[in-house]
Amino acid sequence: MTTKKVVYITGCLGFMGSYVTRLCLSKGWYVKGVDRITYASNKHLLKEFNENKNFSFVHCDINDLTFLYDCDYVINTAAETHVGNSIFDSTEFLNSNIYGVHNILNLIKNYRQENKSKPIFLHFSTDEVYGDIESGQHIETDLLKPSNPYSATKASADMLILAWSRTYNIDYVILRPTNNYGIGQYVEKLIPKSIKFLSLGRKIPLHNNGSPIRNWLHANDTANAVIKIIESGVKNEIYNICGGFEQSNLETVKKVIDCYYNKNHNNIDDYIDFSCIRPGQDIRYALNDDKLKSIGWKVERTFDNEIPSIVEYYKNKFIW
Repeated sequence: MTTKKVVYITGCLGFMGSYVTRLCLSKGWYVKGVDRITYASNKHLLKEFNENKNFSFVHCDINDLTFLYDCDYVINTAAETHVGNSIFDSTEFLNSNIYGVHNILNLIKNYRQENKSKPIFLHFSTDEVYGDIESGQHIETDLLKPSNPYSATKASADMLILAWSRTYNIDYVILRPTNNYGIGQYVEKLIPKSIKFLSLGRKIPLHNNGSPIRNWLHANDTANAVIKIIESGVKNEIYNICGGFEQSNLETVKKVIDCYYNKNHNNIDDYIDFSCIRPGQDIRYALNDDKLKSIGWKVERTFDNEIPSIVEYYKNKFIW
C-alpha cells in the first residue's frame, strides 16, 4: 500500500513555496497551504492549487497559526527574503523569520494527535547564514557568520530549531539553498528586476560593479530536493543545496541582456548602473552539497538553458 504524505506548506503562494506545493500535489500528497498574502505572494496561484482536491488553504500569518491538524511535515518557506528591505527596516524580518519560526516550533512541541508522532519540521534557511567565502565552499558544520539583518534572522531561526530539537525532542531538517531562480519570482530579485528595468528603458542597478559571485539553482531542483529528503526519511540533518553552478552578478545580468535583445545590443554599459553599493555586501557565496547528493538528489536544470524562457516570460508579463 502506498502511503500518502500530509504536509503543511507555509508561504505556499511565494516563489519557492509555490514550486514545493506544486510538486507535492503532483505526488498525490495532501497539502494545507498557509500564506498571509504579502506583496511578494502570487494570489493568482490559488486558482491553480484549489483545482486539486488534495489542497486546502489557510489565509494567515505564521505567527497567528494556533493549531496543527494531522500532518507528517511542516515545510516552512514563509519568510521575508529581500536583503535590501532588511537593511532599510528589519522589523518584519524579525516577525516572520524569527517569531514566526518560534510559533511553528511551539505548535509542533504542543502537537496532540491520537497515536501519532509529532510532524517533522522542514525549514528553508539560506546559504547567507554562513557569510561570504573568497575561495572554497561552505559545508553544513561551518560557523554561521551572517552579514546583514536578513541573514541574521535566518541564522537565528536555525539556532532556535536546533535548540528546540534538543530540548523538546522535535525532529527537523534544515535546508540551506543558494540563489534560486525561475519563472514566478518576484521582481525585487536580480533576474526579474533586470528584465523589468530593461522593459522600462532604464539602467539595471547593479551593486558593487557586479563583482559578487553567487551560485544559481533552479527552483524546481530545490523543490525536488524537498521531495528527495522526505522520501528518504532522513531527519535531524542540515543540507546545503547549490548544484555547483556559480557566476558573478555581472555575468548573470549580461546573459539577461543578451536574451532580452537576442544579442542585438550596444555596449553593455548602456544598460547597467554601476553606481550602487550595498552595505555589508558579501563577496562570494559557495556551498558544498555532497551530503544532499549522497541521498540521491541531482541537478536537472541548467542556467544557460533556462534563462531564455525566463526572460521571455517576464518580457511579456510586466509585474509592478
